[in-house]
Amino acid sequence: MNEGRGTLLAFVLLVIAISGGLILLVLTRPVPVQITIIPPLPTATLEATFTPSPVTIYITGAVKTPPVDTITLPAGSRVEDAISLAGGAADNADLTKVNLAAVLRDGDQVHVPTLGETVAIATPNTGGIIFINSATLEELETLPDVGPALAQRIIDYRTANGRINNFEDLDTIEGVGPAMIEGLQELVSFE
Repeated sequence: MNEGRGTLLAFVLLVIAISGGLILLVLTRPVPVQITIIPPLPTATLEATFTPSPVTIYITGAVKTPPVDTITLPAGSRVEDAISLAGGAADNADLTKVNLAAVLRDGDQVHVPTLGETVAIATPNTGGIIFINSATLEELETLPDVGPALAQRIIDYRTANGRINNFEDLDTIEGVGPAMIEGLQELVSFE
């Protein structure tokens, strides 16, 4: 019987130890912490926006209502828009000598010649700069080593590819090379 009592006592002690351990485990277990994630408030971002300025130009020549002063047009306006604002082309206007699709720049002067009028073209000898992206065939031909065929290839390139942005673009046109580009450095603008 002693043996039965010892086993019973051992069993009771084991149950008490296990129960005490479980109670201790439950009481000392850390309380879960609730984490709340608060997203940051949206902030205003300052994005650079470019608003093109209107262009002020002067128009002369064969237009129905030539303005006395300069006229102002929205950025991106074309020569055709300026002529329309001046009442349209006069009956004796020679529009074949005007690039109606040319985009106007602030400070431009647009002259609409009459039929038979000789158009004065700025040349390197007079200190004029040729604007590659808006120059006519005749204006391009005033550049050194640019004949009618090359002038036409430059215009064809502009028509097919858009703006000529720099001398690298110009160099891709057949007939233009490093020597020619060197001679054009002070004579042309890509505006």
